[in-house]
Amino acid sequence: MNHYTLLDSGHGRKLERFGDYTLDRPCAQAVWKPTHPELWDTADAAFSRKDGLEWRGRSNLPDSWEATVEGVRMKLATTDFGHLGVFPETRDLWHWIRQTIQTQSKTRKEPLNFLNLFAYSGGATLAAAQAGAHCCHVDASKGMVSWARENASLNNLKDHPIRWIVDDVNKFLQREARRSRSYDAILLDPPSFGRGKSGELYKIEQALLETLKHVKDVLSNQPAFVYLTSHTPGFTPTVLSNLLHQVLPNGNLEQGEMLLRGEKNVLSVPCGTWSRWIA
Repeated sequence: MNHYTLLDSGHGRKLERFGDYTLDRPCAQAVWKPTHPELWDTADAAFSRKDGLEWRGRSNLPDSWEATVEGVRMKLATTDFGHLGVFPETRDLWHWIRQTIQTQSKTRKEPLNFLNLFAYSGGATLAAAQAGAHCCHVDASKGMVSWARENASLNNLKDHPIRWIVDDVNKFLQREARRSRSYDAILLDPPSFGRGKSGELYKIEQALLETLKHVKDVLSNQPAFVYLTSHTPGFTPTVLSNLLHQVLPNGNLEQGEMLLRGEKNVLSVPCGTWSRWIA
């Protein structure tokens, strides 16, 4: 089930429907002209960065609402930065993770241990849980981890084996390695720039290689995959694949763009990159 639709894009904007509501938001990559200009007046609200950060029509929206994205029920809410609590370009990633874990589980005696780093509102965590994995969800934002736990409840996964961790990712990984904890499948979506739980500075150009080395330290003896994604300009699929290759040389690498997809007559919008290492 999916309640998300990309309706159109162009002139630096994207028009999307999330459940019952249609939103018009910035999209720097959409440098082309809109394909369906007649649809844009249907937006319930619009977000702009031209004169500061501003929502127009925010009063037309509830404080929060729910929508199912790639089979995961999500709580959505407008934030002051224009985000909603879900990045729909990750839908293909959720689908792949769910399918891969289901397939791998057929040949394993124990459930896969799945680790989601920089885990945001938990879409990938819950997709993995739906496939039967035991999960660990790590994010430096206490508010986002609370949001993800709400999403777990919406999906009847409140009592599923999920560890909810508020911590700096590198510190968490080092601690897990010292405790000899390991994971069969790992996803990480590092920010371009961020702060850890105690204000630790994270700049992707300087910190990502260290993070990947710590990821290797907690990878199990029977690994399934490591999935790396990025929204940072310049971090192309080849950059991500090169990083994974240096840290995890023995395995298969795949790479590509994360895309917002609509119907057949709607242009796809690139919204990030990915590479995955498969054992």
